[in-house]
Amino acid sequence: MNIQLSNDTICAIATAQGGAIGIIRVSGPQAISITNKIFTPATGKSLSERPAYTLAFGQIRTNTGEIIDEVLISLFRAPHSYTGEDSVEISCHGSSYILQQVMQLLLKNGCRAAGPGEYTQRAFLNGKMDLSQAEAVADLIASTSAATHRMAMNQMRGGFSHELSLLRDKLLHLTSLMELELDFSDHEELEFADRSELQAIASQIETVISRLADSFSVGNALKNGIPVAIVGETNAGKSTLLNALLNEERAIVSDIHGTTRDVIEDTLNLGGITFRFIDTAGIRDTHDTIESLGIERTFQKLEQADIVLWVIDATCAHEQYQQLAEKILPRCEDKHLVLVINKADLAPQASSITFDRLPQDTHILTLAAKQKEGLDALQQLLIGFAALPDLSQTDVVVSNIRHYEALTHALAAIHRVQDGLSIGLSGDFVSQDLRECLYHLGEIVGGTIETDEVLGNIFRNFCIGK
Repeated sequence: MNIQLSNDTICAIATAQGGAIGIIRVSGPQAISITNKIFTPATGKSLSERPAYTLAFGQIRTNTGEIIDEVLISLFRAPHSYTGEDSVEISCHGSSYILQQVMQLLLKNGCRAAGPGEYTQRAFLNGKMDLSQAEAVADLIASTSAATHRMAMNQMRGGFSHELSLLRDKLLHLTSLMELELDFSDHEELEFADRSELQAIASQIETVISRLADSFSVGNALKNGIPVAIVGETNAGKSTLLNALLNEERAIVSDIHGTTRDVIEDTLNLGGITFRFIDTAGIRDTHDTIESLGIERTFQKLEQADIVLWVIDATCAHEQYQQLAEKILPRCEDKHLVLVINKADLAPQASSITFDRLPQDTHILTLAAKQKEGLDALQQLLIGFAALPDLSQTDVVVSNIRHYEALTHALAAIHRVQDGLSIGLSGDFVSQDLRECLYHLGEIVGGTIETDEVLGNIFRNFCIGK
């Protein structure tokens, strides 16, 4: 992917197949003139003579005059368009044949097929949005809940960028004071700011960066789902529990031990919160190489989960607990643990079973076959564990791992600034850390990103047409 802003004109189908309406987007210096070659207006002027922000009704025709479709064309002129270039949107009927015919006509007349994310890439390169806003476009398209929609909308509208802009202004002020003193270092009587004022500014900056970085745990959970690992021995009912939670036959259920040999993942929205359920291979001693690999992955997923559902067969609850307690409990520190006593209908005393060495805040829940109450109670537990805040479109929450990494680097740099000021470190060393902090914040909005590789990696994950 060539990241340099090109002078060619691109086109792409911007809508999913199967709808009543299909839209083709055309953007670039010849967008209007190329579309004009294949479009015959029903009345009035050609596209080239029409003002921006107008609609034109007419027909798309082949070079031989054959009518492909009756369409509505929206006209945008640079720089007042999504990409900052001359742009046209052709609204056709949703037939895949019609859309492909129109695309072929555009390509024959000088357009090039757009790559993934190329429209948003051009918007970024033309200064219509910064990089964090561009990335929010993909998050907005992928949003699956009210919370993820609000996060993406706030970032796309510049809420995160505004926070970073305020930080940048404070950092520049602090940097200018430090470097001004360096310029006049031979005049010892000159002091442009005392160290207490510099410390106060640095503390303000550190507070904001810390708040943004700390919000990633919430943002990541909302965006990718809270990971919930379902673990236990073979045939304890883990896959049955997953299927019951998802209300579909997602995992194979069998009386044969070791049926689940790999990790099965799926998501479910509960109370507006996305949970990522992970059904794992049953834990037991085995000489089967493939099953052993599955069990190894079970422990990996257990380490990564925020919530652990340890499923135990009620008919042999004490045996299963004693066999796995040493393997599971140490890995559940700082996690929400629910001990799910499954198949309670087969063991009348299941609700009175007690266990030793359990962490104090462990929840014990009994489940019986087709018992909706137990499943509802488990879902309410999960929602309570999440404890995610209600977000508005004005709340700034970091959900992008690239942004989080840049913030952590910036936070480390401002901590060095604070330490340097407190011990009276030379101004040139403090200034270097200030510049590093500015650099990492600039990475987020794209001010210091110059390599094709980094930008290409961001935009290639977009869908075609955006």
